[in-house]
Amino acid sequence: MDAIDAGLVLIPLLAVAAPLLARGIRPVLRVPIIVFELVLGILVGPAMLGWVQESVVLEKLSDFGLAMLFFMAGTEINFRAITGKPLVRASLGWVLGLALGIGVGFLLAPDEGMVVIGIALSSTALGTLMPILRDARELDTPFGRTVTAIGAIGEFLPLIAISIFLSTRKAPLAAVILLAFVVVAVIVIVVAQRTPYGRLHAFVRATQHTSAQFGVRFVLMLIAALVGLSVILDLDMLLGAFVAGGVWRIVMAGAPAPDAAAIESKIEAIAFGFLIPIFFLYTGVTFDLESLTAEPSTIALVPLFLVALLVIRGMAAQLSVVKGAGMRERTTVGLMAATGLPIIVAVTAIGVDEKILAPAIASALVGAGMLSVLIYPLIAMTLRGERERLDAVERDVPQGEL
Repeated sequence: MDAIDAGLVLIPLLAVAAPLLARGIRPVLRVPIIVFELVLGILVGPAMLGWVQESVVLEKLSDFGLAMLFFMAGTEINFRAITGKPLVRASLGWVLGLALGIGVGFLLAPDEGMVVIGIALSSTALGTLMPILRDARELDTPFGRTVTAIGAIGEFLPLIAISIFLSTRKAPLAAVILLAFVVVAVIVIVVAQRTPYGRLHAFVRATQHTSAQFGVRFVLMLIAALVGLSVILDLDMLLGAFVAGGVWRIVMAGAPAPDAAAIESKIEAIAFGFLIPIFFLYTGVTFDLESLTAEPSTIALVPLFLVALLVIRGMAAQLSVVKGAGMRERTTVGLMAATGLPIIVAVTAIGVDEKILAPAIASALVGAGMLSVLIYPLIAMTLRGERERLDAVERDVPQGEL
């Protein structure tokens, strides 16, 4: 069996193993599934066992998975809930984080390299956090909305920065091209908001259980159209995928609840059951462990970047925390905001390809991103769960029994 065939067989097996491992360890420790996907990818990849090698097929599927991850993040955002002050505060926090991140990058890389580091350290993995918030039923809580606002800005604005500062075009021209894309995206969103979808919803419902599956096909067409537009304009494809998710949410906003739930279930099955696991597993497979472990100084960068993520994003996130919040609440929000990986993977890959970032530094950043996904949400949701348990005890147990 050649390398490609081995990968095509092993990746699905590992995708099944990851949730089983997560479920098996849950009584002891609640670990996000993506952590197992990353670790399993590293284990079977060239860095360790060598059972799965890099391949064009897996790379393309991984790209689709990354695009789907950002699409799903876009579908989860309640724009009405995070507009106004939450959006402004999260944006100010991101600008602050970018400045601090570039400051860290200035010490490690010259010219555009420090911008790559700055963008990486100012990002938040909203697509990674959304499943965690959903599983914990936190999406509609004040905590969930705060994290969503921070995460939306922490994914969207880095994509804007990538498109402007790391485009193959010069910055002024890149800004003009980006503006053109934004104008098109706004037009699409406005049209989506004002268009009646009665017939569309009826057709989606009529094809739910037929081979036509119009709803699923429409979603894939929407993603392809906006991702394709991003690529044509030489923007990051994830920008188009993110906007496509927001447009789809608007389109389905007025659909009957059972129909919306049914089509959402199918899209989630494609995303979280197929494409997104491939992205995280292949990220592990392609992780450059050799560059990371070549020098002790490079290994030392991993905890440095991990702490930098917490300090930079955690500090910036405090601008979004509601007044009067306690230390536990502020800590949980800061930890969630410091969780980063997809943007880090994307921006460091651009940096290495353009030869403006050393592979060792890129590996250290990705390694820190992996650890942030492992550590920060775990601590945050543990603290969050403990707070909820204490609140429940205080509500339900007479004071004399406490």
